[in-house]
This record gives sequence, structure tokens and C-alpha cells, in this order.
Amino acid sequence: MRPVLPRWSGTLAVKAAAFITVMCCALAALLGVLVHVQVTDQTVGQARDQALQRLEQATERYEAGDPLRRGVALDPPELPRELRELAVAGDRGTMVADREGRPTMWAAGPADGGRALAVAVDYSQQARTIAGLDRAILWSSGLAIGATLLVGAFAVTRVTRRLHTTARVARRISAGDLDARVNDPRTVPRTDPPAKVPARPQDEVAAVAAALDSMASSLQGKLLAEQRFTADVAHELRTPLTGLHAAAELLPPGRPTELVRDRVAALRTLTEDLLEISRLDTGRELLELDTEQLGPLAERAVRAAGNGTEVRVVRDVSVETDRRRLERVLGNLVANAHKHGRGPVVLTVDGPVVTVRDHGDGFPEYLVAHGPQRFRTEGGTRGHGLGLTIALGQAEVLGARLGFANAPDGGAVATLRLAAEAH
Repeated sequence: MRPVLPRWSGTLAVKAAAFITVMCCALAALLGVLVHVQVTDQTVGQARDQALQRLEQATERYEAGDPLRRGVALDPPELPRELRELAVAGDRGTMVADREGRPTMWAAGPADGGRALAVAVDYSQQARTIAGLDRAILWSSGLAIGATLLVGAFAVTRVTRRLHTTARVARRISAGDLDARVNDPRTVPRTDPPAKVPARPQDEVAAVAAALDSMASSLQGKLLAEQRFTADVAHELRTPLTGLHAAAELLPPGRPTELVRDRVAALRTLTEDLLEISRLDTGRELLELDTEQLGPLAERAVRAAGNGTEVRVVRDVSVETDRRRLERVLGNLVANAHKHGRGPVVLTVDGPVVTVRDHGDGFPEYLVAHGPQRFRTEGGTRGHGLGLTIALGQAEVLGARLGFANAPDGGAVATLRLAAEAH
């Protein structure tokens, strides 16, 4: 099974930990090799000098006819073959080899009669010193690698946590929460006295967090300005439109009067839709929750639309919702199906899921992929693209999910999934 990593951990943390581990191992290996070579050369050099010195003394005693001391012999059987051949050839040399299971430093030189005079010096202490040094290097390297890895992992995870926080805030902003901010303390300049204290240095993550906060503030300001502009324009239009509607009612009957009244009614509907969208954009809509039977509620919404939509109740449920807003969502979906699709239009209630389907050409590709867009329609159809936008906004206020798709055999399908089912 693969280990489960924390949410703040990712490829950056793993790569950084692997890089730190590799670099620590390489550095420890390099230092260990250098120390081992240096100490080994020094130890072997001292033992070699000692053996050659004893060989020189033994040669002098042998040439003077004195008896050989302990550890000195002519052609000893334990003498390594390479060193024996070197001595017989007339040269001196040293070599480390085992003698009776113990490491020994051999030194040999030429003697008369084509023989080799050899000296054996115990090398056990030096061998134990080198072995102990190697163990110390391994243990110290392991501890150093472990400590460096822990410190490096701590430092890297602090960075990845901050990056994860920044990414989470970016996702919240993308989802519509324009009040979300990173507020990384490393982005706050120092204000302690005296007044000319330099600003606290920022690292790269803090710079990204500051840029994200600045972008969110700028985006929020622009959207709020647009919302206020839309609301102000729609509000200012209500009064003249009300007067225009009253004046249109006083016109004499006829085709021109019908056209004027139709356009005035369209303007009034557009104005009311703009006001509703501006209220939804503020995100401060309040719910009036009550328990409702979903089937009868859907039938009331269809009757209010008055366009002959078929209602099918597969499984009725009681839901806790805002009746007025839910009827607004269903009414807009049904009206859009009749305006931009073809009959028959069927509204189906299956538990907390409501679908509205027509049998027309289906939703445009952009709408299925990205959702409805204001003031955009396809194929020259009448409308301002606000009906589905309002339905989507009201569904979000209800905590429901509204999705758009096309049926395999043709036709548009809008699916409303309510957030919870009351028991």
C-alpha cells in the first residue's frame, strides 16, 4: 500500500526531501572517504616507517653476525610471495598481510645467498583504529543525514503549508468568496519606531500571497462597483418605466399600442431581473425555510408558468427549503425550456432531484461547459440570458446544485439537486 501523505504535502515536499537526502548522502560519503584516506595513509605510513626502521636494524645485526631478534627471520614461510620476490631481487618493501590470523605489517630486504630478511610488526592496533574510525564515520554520517533531513523537511513543509494555504484561498476566490485573503504575516511591513525602520524582507511565498491578496481586493472592488452600477441603473429605470407603462395603458387600442405595451413589459421584466441579479451578487440573501412537499410545489410552479408542462412525480419527498425561491428556479427552467426548446417539456420529481427536459436542439456547448452567461443567447433567439443566471443564483442561495446537460437522443436537460431531504 502507498503511504498516505498529509494534504499539505505534495510533489514539492517529496522532491525537496529527496534532494536533501541525496545531497547529504553524497556530502557524507565524500567527507567520509577523505577522512578515511587521510587517517589510513597516516596510520599505514607510521607502521611502514616503523617496520623499515626495524628492518634496517635487523640488517645491521645480521651483517654483523649477531643473532636475530624476535620477529625477524630469514625466508619465513608466512612472508607474502610478492614481497619475497621483491627482496630477492635486491629491493626493500612493505606489505600488510595476515599472520596467524592477525594483521601484520611485513618489511623485507635482500640478504646474502639470494634470501630475504623479513621483519613482522603487529598491525592489530592500527587495524582496529581504522575500523573504529570507519564505524564512527558511518554513525556520524547517519546522524548528520537524519538531522539535516528533519530540519530540511521542517523548513520545506512550512513552505508547502503556506503554498497550500495560498492555493486554498485562490480556490475560494475562484468559487466566489471575494472576502477570502491569505494574510501571510510575512507580507506585513514593520511599523515599529523609529519611523525609518526598513520593511521586513519578503520571501517568494509571501510575495505570491501578497499578490493574490492584492488581486482579490482589486477584483472585489471592481465587481462591487459593477454590482452597484447595475443596481443603480435598474433602480433608476423603475420610475420612468412605471410612468411609461401607465402611459401605454392610456393609448387607444391598435397594433402600435400592442407593440409599445409589449416592449414596455419586456423592459420592466429586464429591469426586475437586473435588480434580482444584483441582490444575488451581494451574497446577502436570507432564506425563509419551511417544510414543503416537493411534488405539489413543482405542480404549483408549472401552473403559475401556464405553459402546459407535464409534471411526473416518480418519488415525492418533503424538503426544507424556501418555497418562493424554489418556485422561481423551477419557473425559470420551465420558461427557458419552452422559449428556447421544443415540446413536450417534462418536469420530473425523483426524490430531492428535479429535472426539466425539452426536446429541442439542446443547450449550447458553452453553457454545458461553463454555465449560463448573462446577455448571451445562441441562434438569434429572443432573450437576455438572465433566466438561467437567476435560476443558478437562486439555487446557490438554497444550497442546491443546478447542472445543465444534453440528452443523448436530443433535448436540453436541467437537473436541480436539493441539498438535503427532510425526514
